[in-house]
Amino acid sequence: MIFKRRDRPSMFNRLRELLAPRKGFWRGLDYISKRMRRLPDSPHRIALGFACGAFASFTPLFGLHFFVAAGLAWAFRGNVYASLFGTAVGNPLTFPLISSSALWVGRRVLGTGQEGDVDAILQAFGEGFDALWATVKSWFGYGPSMLDGLIPFLYDIFLPYMVGGLVVGSIMACVCYVLLGSFVAAYQKRRKRRIQQRYGPQVEAAGKPSRLP
Repeated sequence: MIFKRRDRPSMFNRLRELLAPRKGFWRGLDYISKRMRRLPDSPHRIALGFACGAFASFTPLFGLHFFVAAGLAWAFRGNVYASLFGTAVGNPLTFPLISSSALWVGRRVLGTGQEGDVDAILQAFGEGFDALWATVKSWFGYGPSMLDGLIPFLYDIFLPYMVGGLVVGSIMACVCYVLLGSFVAAYQKRRKRRIQQRYGPQVEAAGKPSRLP
């Protein structure tokens, strides 16, 4: 191909460009919007897949959101590719709102824990991951175990975050499903009508490629 890139970007760079594009965050949102509309699938499956990704972004399983989203989309027969785009709901701009709302709801449901700001939440997760890593290394004889410091984190931060994330994430998933499903359905209907007007009904009956303008 004449315009093919000489240096193919790595998978990490592709994911980074997807979630934090160098040319601007709003440009990335516009890109996601166009890809959602043009996915070769039904509006229901596209919206369901995206909703699974949005739901996964509300869980405290950082680093595993792609896998959780893809697994949910596969289980519910949604579009797996759309679910990966759906995880963009959780990004550096929305994390303060997601974390604070999930913890607030989770602590109200469980009746445990104390209020804290975003910095305290980030610090708690950092200390929790450090304790988890130290505990894993201790199983192989490298340093002491920090399991005693991990248990308070699980009960005070992780468990309320998970419970609240399931509640708030379910609400967000429903909103995304309704809005995106209607949006994609309207776009596909308008695109189909435009193809028929430009190429005639016999073109669509002949099975032309889906990448027509």
